[in-house]
Amino acid sequence: MIAAIAIAVLLATVAGAMIYGRRKTQAKTVEEWAIGGRRLGLLIFWFVNAGEIYTTFAVLGISGFAWAYGAPAYLAFTSVSLASAIAYWLMPRIWEEGRRHGLVTQADFFARVYRAPWLGIVVALAGLFALVVYVEVQLTALSLILQLTVGTGVGRTASVILAAILMLAFVFLAGLRSAAFAAGVKDVLMILLVVALSVTVASHAGAGSLLEVFSRAEALRPGIGSFPGADPSAGLTTTWFVTSALNVAASTWFFPHMFQLSFAASGPDALRRNAIWQPLYSLSYFFIILLGFAVVVAGVAPPEGNPNAALLHFVAARYPAWLVGLLAGTASLLALVPGSVLLMTSGTIFARNIVRPLLGDRGGRRDLTISRLSMVGFAALAVYLTLGASESIVKVGLSAYASIGMLAPGAVLALLWRRANAVGVLAGLAVGYVALLHPAALALWKQLLPTWEPGLMALILNSMTAMLVSLAVGGVASNRAIPAEA
Repeated sequence: MIAAIAIAVLLATVAGAMIYGRRKTQAKTVEEWAIGGRRLGLLIFWFVNAGEIYTTFAVLGISGFAWAYGAPAYLAFTSVSLASAIAYWLMPRIWEEGRRHGLVTQADFFARVYRAPWLGIVVALAGLFALVVYVEVQLTALSLILQLTVGTGVGRTASVILAAILMLAFVFLAGLRSAAFAAGVKDVLMILLVVALSVTVASHAGAGSLLEVFSRAEALRPGIGSFPGADPSAGLTTTWFVTSALNVAASTWFFPHMFQLSFAASGPDALRRNAIWQPLYSLSYFFIILLGFAVVVAGVAPPEGNPNAALLHFVAARYPAWLVGLLAGTASLLALVPGSVLLMTSGTIFARNIVRPLLGDRGGRRDLTISRLSMVGFAALAVYLTLGASESIVKVGLSAYASIGMLAPGAVLALLWRRANAVGVLAGLAVGYVALLHPAALALWKQLLPTWEPGLMALILNSMTAMLVSLAVGGVASNRAIPAEA
């Protein structure tokens, strides 16, 4: 029954998404396929953007993080609200440049505003790295769901490969409009499931009320309800919470697929309204964190202590099969929809910003073909990373945010400061990535600022370097495509 219901939910949504996407228009160019012809209205934009909140990172990742650590999972509340405040200012400006100059990718934006095609290639490579890491998050979750649904007969390797095939099959034909349709379906289903589970979770966990779930969790694991959480040795202090929330908020809209989402909107009004109301979605994290605490109270231990599987195994152990199947099918969509958008974005960037500068522009259909075929390679790379990973979904996701945050200074400076230039942006990227990835730099942060999010330190150094180098090279205002305010 579990497998049958999960497959039914999945197939029905995918079929509806394909029909919707292809009925609206047959994608013949990268612009139509990747950004929906720049025609996403308020409602459809809401769902496709909300898809970035209701992902496996949010539901399986945050609930598992709450089960493993407790209070540090409150990070989800703060980061979404802060990110929405940034979006209100940033996304309409990105949309305006995209509409004016026919931009499709984030790398298009950098190449255009700094009049430096080579910078577009550098940004494309940086974006592809972060996107593949984020696809890893979705594959990790989807493979766990497949193992729960199909049973122990499917090993981890087979489940990860199957998850990648599902993502590719979903996005290969219709593009962003299909993803938007599926995002709406999975959001509605997930909200209903979270409410249903939260209303009944106390009795299934063996507690008398929702408040008792929290009090019993605190009694079983002292410190779980406050910082630094149930595992003080993890270093998830209040300082970690603040710096991580700032880093996630500062990085969210600089993922390449979020840039493309800005380009896809029908107008700036849809972007601003979305930013105003989107924080309301983050209130649902209260119930997701509640479910993580309930797993503690219920005493359900996921296999090998894997926090990513905590919620799935709790529901499988305490709820009827039909609800488990509905959760499995819906959770599959939580991974499938954003994962497919990430792969689609990767293919678009590769075709437009890597292949085209090398081989020349030979038409939209060739770009579309290259985009679709290259997704297979990026999916294979994500599979490789997933099979070698052992971190929680939240930790892998935070590393992706830290990586993509290195592109934030260059994008913001392009809109605010006319003296910013491509050389300064490149220098900032170099310093930022060294500060983020080099073992000596990480050891230094651990010694000097042990509870700070390293990504925020790298972001600060990146920004300072970009501004100082831009000032040092001088005489660059005439090279700017956007007459940004001083």
